Amino acid sequence: MIPLPTLSPILIALAISLAANGLLGWAYLGQRDDTAVAKTALRDMEGQRDGIRQAASACSDSVDDLRELADKRARDAAPARAAAASTAQGHNQRADQILAAPAPVPGDVCASAQARVDDWLKSRNKPIRTESGAN
Repeated sequence: MIPLPTLSPILIALAISLAANGLLGWAYLGQRDDTAVAKTALRDMEGQRDGIRQAASACSDSVDDLRELADKRARDAAPARAAAASTAQGHNQRADQILAAPAPVPGDVCASAQARVDDWLKSRNKPIRTESGAN
């Protein structure tokens, strides 16, 4: 048999220290890689967040612009809507008068309707005076 060399306590401590340092170095490198990946992911997420904030801000600005445009159009259309309502009121009054009037040809609904249409067509041929005096 070959005699085994005797290991001194210093050699054993040195071997244990070398193994522990190797494990610690390996753990450090793994942690460093994980930290680098996490930092990269964080930068990506921050970029996405900033992009989303910019898009949301642009969207909000566009909505504000649309609101201002809608308000302007509503103000611009108010006179036309008022004129249309006034015209509609006149038409409604005329329709009420026609419907309230007795039938022009009693007992004949078709002849009455034809007479009413003829009267209506005659009134449409008359010039209508507007506020500006134009037809």
